Amino acid sequence: MVSFIFTTACVVSASNPHYNQQEDVVYHQAHGVALVADIFTPKKNLNGHAVVVIASGGWSSDRGKIRDLNRAGLFEELCGRGFHVFAIRPGSVSRFSAQDMKSHIEEGIRWVKRHASDYAINSNTLALFGASAGGHLASLVAVTNPPTDSDLDASVAAVGVFFPPTDFLDYGGRLLDPRKAGRINQSLRSLAFRETNGDLTDRQVREQSMAISPARLVNKQAPPFLVIHGDADPLVPLQQSKVLVTALKAVDVQAKLIIKKGGTHPWPTIREEVIVMANWLLNQQQ
Repeated sequence: MVSFIFTTACVVSASNPHYNQQEDVVYHQAHGVALVADIFTPKKNLNGHAVVVIASGGWSSDRGKIRDLNRAGLFEELCGRGFHVFAIRPGSVSRFSAQDMKSHIEEGIRWVKRHASDYAINSNTLALFGASAGGHLASLVAVTNPPTDSDLDASVAAVGVFFPPTDFLDYGGRLLDPRKAGRINQSLRSLAFRETNGDLTDRQVREQSMAISPARLVNKQAPPFLVIHGDADPLVPLQQSKVLVTALKAVDVQAKLIIKKGGTHPWPTIREEVIVMANWLLNQQQ
C-alpha cells in the first residue's frame, strides 16, 4: 500500500525576480520511498493557473533534472506569465517501471488538485509539461486519464512536450526488443519488463511495449498537445513526435508539432522554444 503524505519544505531565498521556490515537498510515498516536488510560486502577475512539470531525463529524476529545466529558462518563463509550477520527480528507472512512474505522476496531479485552494489555482485548467523521458511520461499520463466526474482525477487540460519517445513498437523504423542487447532495448526492458520472469514471448513484448507507448493509446478525450522536436535529434527520432501528433489529429484532438531545424537533444537556443511553449500554455487558459 502507498500513503498520501504532505510535508512542509523551506522556501529557498533565491534572487530570481519571477518566483519563490520550495524544495523537496513530499507529494506521495511508494514502497517506502518519498516522492518529492519543487514548487515555484510566481512573485507577480498570478494568473490562477498551474503547470505540473515532470522532472525526468533518461527516466531518472534526480535533482539535476530540476537544474536542467532551470537552465532552459522553463521556471522563469512560466512563473513570469503567472503560472504556479509544480516540478514533480516521479522516481527513477533504477527502481521503478514506466507504469510505476506513471502512477506516481497521477498521484502528483491529484495532490496538486487537492491543494489547489492553498495556492489559489484552478484545478480544472491544470497543464502538464515534460521533455525527453519527462515528455514520454507526460504524454502517457495525458492520453490514459480522460476527464471524469471526479474533481480529483488525474486528467489535465493541456500538454506541452519536447522530443518525447512515444512509440516503442516503431522507434524511428526500428522494432525494439528487450530480449536483445543495446542501450535502447535494455531501457525498454527496464521500463516495461522489470517484473517479468523467464523468457519473454513475442506477444508479451508487443503488449507490454504498447502499454507504455502513448502514440498507440491516443483517444478522442485526450487534451490539446504542443510538441516541439529537433530534426537532428540523435537520441529520440523526430518520427516519435510525428506519430504522436498524427494519432492525435486522427481522432480530432488539437495537436501541433513544431520542428526545430538543426535541433539536437536539446539545442543551445532552446529557450526560444520554451518561450513559445509558455505562451501556448498561457493561451490555452483563455
